[in-house]
Amino acid sequence: MAARILRFASQAVLALALCAAANEAAANEVVLIPNRVIYPGETIALTSLKEVTLLPGRHKPDAVATTESELDGKIAKRTLLPGRYIPATAIRDAWLVERGAPVQVYFIAGALTISATAVTLEPGSAGDMVKVRNPDSGKVFSGTVMADGTVRVGAS
Repeated sequence: MAARILRFASQAVLALALCAAANEAAANEVVLIPNRVIYPGETIALTSLKEVTLLPGRHKPDAVATTESELDGKIAKRTLLPGRYIPATAIRDAWLVERGAPVQVYFIAGALTISATAVTLEPGSAGDMVKVRNPDSGKVFSGTVMADGTVRVGAS
């Protein structure tokens, strides 16, 4: 019986130690929030953010951006207020291609590569599907924006 009580007591002490460590980790969680109003279309710079340490027992909500990698260089889609969390839906990547700008378009199939210059009809970031227009023929087609700012089209 004494061994059973001793085992229970040691498990309780271990559980309390784990809870204390978890609370200490949560208490030391640091998040980034705006230190001034950030307007739609404005690039988010680290100078416009401040670090805030969460109070013990507080956790950041889901679907908010709170780290440097999530925020630095992103564009605000709506007004971001000081002292408030930044919803992930309120920011976007910077455009790699702007609307109305000439862009190099590539069609690649095996060893065949066809390139042409087209005009974008909408802005886009890497991985976005955008519409482009061939200025010679007037034909409109869609392609995927690549990381280097070109557009890759597929066969249709």
